[in-house]
Amino acid sequence: MRLDAAKAPCTVNSLMYLAGRTFYDGTSCHRLGTSPQLSVLQCGDPTGTGSGGPSYRFADENKRDTSYKRGTVAMANAGADSNGSQFFIVYKDIPKLSTPYTIFGTVTSGMDIVDRVAAAGATNDVGNGDGRPKQKITFREVRTAQD
Repeated sequence: MRLDAAKAPCTVNSLMYLAGRTFYDGTSCHRLGTSPQLSVLQCGDPTGTGSGGPSYRFADENKRDTSYKRGTVAMANAGADSNGSQFFIVYKDIPKLSTPYTIFGTVTSGMDIVDRVAAAGATNDVGNGDGRPKQKITFREVRTAQD
C-alpha cells in the first residue's frame, strides 16, 4: 500500500504506530462485502469479530472524497469519528457510499490476492451476501517504510 499522510495524517500515523507495535501481525481479514454498493475486504481487527480495535479512537479525515475506486484503502468505523484500526480495501469501483470514510491510501501490488478472496465469496453471516471471506486471508507481518 502507498499511504497518503498529506490527506489523512492522523490515520496514517495511527496505522504506522500500530504496525510498529505488531498490532496487525497474525490478524485475518474478517469481512467481505459482495454487493456492488460495498465491494470491500475489511481487515485490521485483532479479535476477528469486527468489534476489536486499539484502546483509542480518532476523528474522520478527508471526507470530501467519496469516490472509492478499485485499490482504495479507507478506514472502517462504527459511526462518525470512531476510527481505530480497521480498514477496508475496495476490490470493485464503488460509485458512492452513503457514509463517507477516511481514504488514506491505495494498494500498489497484491490486488490479485484480494481478487481471489473476493471470487471465493463470503459466508453471508452479516446478510446481503456479506460475511467472513470463505478464502481466509491473514497478515503474517505488517511493516511500514517511508519513501
